[in-house]
Amino acid sequence: MSVASPGVGLAVLCLVLVAASAAVYRFAYLGSMLIVPGAAVRAIVQLSVVALVLAAALRHLWSSFLVLGVMFAAAVFTSARRARAGRSGAWLAAALAGGWAAVLPVMLVSGVVPLSGPAVVPVGGIILGGAMTATSLAARRALDAVHDRRGEIEAAMSLGFDDRHARLEIIRSTAADALLPGVDQTRTVGLVTLPGAFVGVLIASGSASRAAAVQILVLLGLLLAQSCAVAVTIELVARGRIRRPRH
Repeated sequence: MSVASPGVGLAVLCLVLVAASAAVYRFAYLGSMLIVPGAAVRAIVQLSVVALVLAAALRHLWSSFLVLGVMFAAAVFTSARRARAGRSGAWLAAALAGGWAAVLPVMLVSGVVPLSGPAVVPVGGIILGGAMTATSLAARRALDAVHDRRGEIEAAMSLGFDDRHARLEIIRSTAADALLPGVDQTRTVGLVTLPGAFVGVLIASGSASRAAAVQILVLLGLLLAQSCAVAVTIELVARGRIRRPRH
């Protein structure tokens, strides 16, 4: 009697999960049954391509940094689109670079993260992804506040505030909202969820203490990166560098 390979078992399990999700969509009227299969196919294709690219790129340090550059460009584009900032969203590159620069060089110089592709790309990607999420949320909410509370900004200016300070008075609270998911993730780690870095190191090394140490490092790095990125974002919105396009 033959035994199915792990690869076959994984494929069958994936098909069952997709079919079950599609069935829930159908019977609960959540949308088209094709949404989940379509998303699954896209994920398979994208991850397969990424795996092939990374397998080649991570062999050399220069190509690893090239991968990070592509990831950075994608993050800037995504943040600008989510914020609906039009061409001015290019300024979000400064916010993301600020968050990245505050964390990644320190980790590399200290030797905590080895200067090698298999270490730099995953850690850099995690830090960049967290900074992107916070930046997108901060920019979107700040621009919404500037639009919706324009009267309050003009009232502040009539009292002697310049344009920058009048906007800051309105949008500063949005910064705290943008940082809240990252803070909550750090507060509840281990109690509500076991993040990917913890699980990955735990599976690879079998050491729970080592996995916890790596996860703490990542979470604290994320807090610093997100704080810096959001601070720059709010300042750029206050100065009018990032704004909604006029129609």
